[in-house]
Amino acid sequence: MGNASRAYKRLRSWAFGAHRQATKRFHRDRATWLKQGGEITHSFPIITDFSENAGQAKGHYFHQDLLVASLIHASKPTRHVDVGSRIDGFVAHVASFREIEVIDIRPLPPTAHNNIRFLQMDLMNEAEVELADSISCLHAIEHFGLGRYGDPIAVDGHVKGISNLVKMLKPGGTLYISVPIGKGNEVHFNAHRVMDPRYILDNLEIKSEMNLKRFDYVDDKGDLHTNGTIEETIGRFRFGCGIYTLQKNPYLPSLKKK
Repeated sequence: MGNASRAYKRLRSWAFGAHRQATKRFHRDRATWLKQGGEITHSFPIITDFSENAGQAKGHYFHQDLLVASLIHASKPTRHVDVGSRIDGFVAHVASFREIEVIDIRPLPPTAHNNIRFLQMDLMNEAEVELADSISCLHAIEHFGLGRYGDPIAVDGHVKGISNLVKMLKPGGTLYISVPIGKGNEVHFNAHRVMDPRYILDNLEIKSEMNLKRFDYVDDKGDLHTNGTIEETIGRFRFGCGIYTLQKNPYLPSLKKK
């Protein structure tokens, strides 16, 4: 018998034992409920939550959404625009304290929340110049051009997207962008790209027009590291998350037509 087979048998034995114990706990609790005179209108056994934690306070989205929302709250921009970030995470956090304009290639049904304004648009196409003084794009740019969300296939879709994010930002404005980071530039078709941590700063528009204000990251275990350096992440992770806060040079000439 191989090691893998033995490990599988041990795992199966443990799983059956855990299920058996949880089932006993359910029936014991049910008997106690009935003994106390409680009524049961429907039987709906859930036996997997007895030993669970209170919640999941780790991972890319948990950390990036809370961190960037707190940075926006502190900076109080005049106008904040988001591109493609999670609606029921980051966008909801920001909308709890200010108006946020959301751009996505996919439609969004009405939300009934006045602080969320929505525009359906493909950011691989031309975008409005100097639209806002604060822009976010969290865990989204790595999908551009892969077709996963109904977008057209474009090998350089992420490059076009980054270029438009920079164009949309006013001089002196702040861009918050996060992407999966790993040991090199990879394409996991059609799910996402994974990028070398240095890749974002090597982008032509970012290199010529933006300065890195801070860098935070989430490691492979899902833990957040604040105010880190890009150098300390190089070659360390298979699927981490780099969170880049960038400021556009305030002395750049305006591109807006007069």
